[in-house]
Amino acid sequence: MPRASRERFAYPLIMTILEELQWRGLYADCTDLDALTARLASGPTTLYAGFDPTADSLHVGNLVPLLALRRFQDYGHHPIALAGGATGMIGDPSGKSSERNLQTPAQVEANIAAIRLQLAKFLDFEATANPARLVDNASWTAPFTFLEFLRDVGKHFPVNLMLAKDSVRTRLEEGGISYTEFSYMLLQAHDFYHLRTEADCEVQVGATDQWGNITAGTELIRRKSGATAWGLTFPLLTKSDGTKYGKSASGAVWLDPKRTTPYRFYQFFMQAEDADVIKLLKVLTFLSQEEIDALEAELVSAPGARAAQKALAQAVTTLVHGESVCADAMRASTIMFGGGLDGISESVFEDVVGEVPTTDISSDLLTGEGTGLLDLLVTAGLCPSKGQARKDLQGGGINVNNVRCNPQDLNRALTLSDTLFGRYILFRKGKRNYAVLRLNDAN
Repeated sequence: MPRASRERFAYPLIMTILEELQWRGLYADCTDLDALTARLASGPTTLYAGFDPTADSLHVGNLVPLLALRRFQDYGHHPIALAGGATGMIGDPSGKSSERNLQTPAQVEANIAAIRLQLAKFLDFEATANPARLVDNASWTAPFTFLEFLRDVGKHFPVNLMLAKDSVRTRLEEGGISYTEFSYMLLQAHDFYHLRTEADCEVQVGATDQWGNITAGTELIRRKSGATAWGLTFPLLTKSDGTKYGKSASGAVWLDPKRTTPYRFYQFFMQAEDADVIKLLKVLTFLSQEEIDALEAELVSAPGARAAQKALAQAVTTLVHGESVCADAMRASTIMFGGGLDGISESVFEDVVGEVPTTDISSDLLTGEGTGLLDLLVTAGLCPSKGQARKDLQGGGINVNNVRCNPQDLNRALTLSDTLFGRYILFRKGKRNYAVLRLNDAN
């Protein structure tokens, strides 16, 4: 199993873990904060967070509980990441306004396989004293018969108690909930009970929308075994306007580079609003308090420099994709600000092309004497007409492959020798308007 780099996440442990969470804005509620504080002061404990395989990748929002597990591990505690092979077959109603589409067993299995690899990137499974563990709740749920579940779990939950949970009450107010999703909290409660019994797991962590499910677990543990257990929740990751953070105009921001390219991932954090960036630095990075305080001061004194956004984008992209991939994403971002293309790889350039309006053309247009620059600017859609293209060129606002064109080049023609990687021509008008021509003789 891949090993997470302990050195990469290391920072001075000058606070307790609960003080660390509170300073980072990662504390929302606890079933008994005083008792949990005393328990953590007495020595290491075991905790878990669950990740249902609703897709074949985790997304930015999942980083909050996942990095919380790592923070606990860095303080000497024993983290368990639970991949929900059983609960993923049902679907958690928490935070959802409508019923999920049920997945097939094959879909769930494939999703778990992909998510396991991602989970292993953030936790240290080879630590000598407190290695992380990865479990699948299908391993103990699947052998449970329906009658056994009703007798051993269901009898401990009065229906009025279940109806009082926010996740259920909200859905009832918004049009109803199926018995399938209504039962989800029982499955999660049984997960906590199983891990408390079999793995001495005393704490479950999750976002605030998991509060009802978590407290169902602490209640089941109390009723069945009388053991102590705690629930600890973090605020949902939201923007300053209250909307969920982790979604772009094209949808969720995924950790899988095939779903969200590292360049787009990096740019997503580069575009963080000033009102959000310090909170995101605290929640999604392992930068120290001193480092974040310095970035906050710079945000006030020189907001145009966007130093906090750059630090955020670099830290999270490195965390998720690694240093070399982050370096490529940073290199790609310079292209979009007029940086030179010398030494750029084709794969990095293609990440940029994916973000820029692209027009396919035949290589015939560039063979021989080629085609006039003005005509190609129109073909690329960067200029509406040759007349406007001429004005833009004479005004000094046209760049080819990020090299400024001579305003006198009205009769310049572009040929195959002007292509990047034998396939692309990158046009820029002004500072931010880009377009790409791509050779594609199949069209």
